[in-house]
Amino acid sequence: MPRSALRLPALAALTLAVASAATIPALPPTRPTPPPSTTPAAPPSVTVPDDLAPLPEPPPTTPAPATAALPWNYQAIHLSGARTSATVASVTVAILDAGYTRTAASTALPGYDFVSDAARAGDGDARDRDPAASAGVATHPGLIADLISGINPRARLVQVRVADQNGEIDARDLADGLRWAAGLPVTGAPINTNPARIINASLFADFIPLTRCDTRVQAALDAVAVRGVLVVAGAANDNRDASGYTPAGCRGVLTVTATDRAGRRAPYANYGRAVALAAPGGTREDGIPTAYGPRDGTSLAAPHVAGVASLLLGLNPRLSPTQLRDLLTRTAAPFPGGRCDPDTRKTCGTGIVDAEAAVKAVSTVK
Repeated sequence: MPRSALRLPALAALTLAVASAATIPALPPTRPTPPPSTTPAAPPSVTVPDDLAPLPEPPPTTPAPATAALPWNYQAIHLSGARTSATVASVTVAILDAGYTRTAASTALPGYDFVSDAARAGDGDARDRDPAASAGVATHPGLIADLISGINPRARLVQVRVADQNGEIDARDLADGLRWAAGLPVTGAPINTNPARIINASLFADFIPLTRCDTRVQAALDAVAVRGVLVVAGAANDNRDASGYTPAGCRGVLTVTATDRAGRRAPYANYGRAVALAAPGGTREDGIPTAYGPRDGTSLAAPHVAGVASLLLGLNPRLSPTQLRDLLTRTAAPFPGGRCDPDTRKTCGTGIVDAEAAVKAVSTVK
């Protein structure tokens, strides 16, 4: 694999939770994690097609209390208390992955396909306005979408395809996908008129050596941060330090590792100083329940945090990425026994994301 390419974790190594409670609507399936470039010059004049025009903002609502037992992963983040605590406005969340299935198109805001190599795309063309996934990679993004909407039914989801039919990602495609998701100009693509406040990037680079963040991806991440967008990434599934990974080890990214049902670091999950906090990711023996059966992985841990972050922004749209990060990390629930792993070198951030505590703490942010 060329050094400029990124690969997504294998689907078999993932696990996500789909809401089983009657009040948690499920979204359709889809799937990938990250690199950047410098902010491009203003693109040529582009006519925004009708299907990319901004959608009307739905009125705020108060989430209804759950009427059935929540899946274990939602219980682990204390979602019930968060969902009955406040009125939440809608927030746009972008999912950078392999694109959605066509049957899911009606439930998503207009997205974009940034896979530039037509031969690898698997859909018969290169970049275009159709972010539908090619056969074989659609499940992963759908699981992420289901999980985010299960945590926050008010989340408005934008699918941005950056992974090809084999789950591989070119650094330039990832960088452009990040920029576009945030509403920044990308040459040759229409402006995203539904810019995201949160980007979920459940993907990671596996080129060797894993020593630093890809510079092109870092440049895009810096531009996105200035735009006021929080990027949440999975730490990756190699049971090693995450600091050399892209985007997990990149500056400004909120990196999330995975815990098992007992609240311990999942055996596959990456760790270390790049990790900000943890969320349920499950294991093969005890995965997160989904419409496709149990799944596990840090790719599924990250959307827990992205979903909770969207709740916080729904309560206070003025929150900056730095304030969101602070709220999520300082309100995290402690690990059992005070640490995520018997090996003290394998750290997992400040704790397990706690939706209820984070929502209650929003009022303390001025």
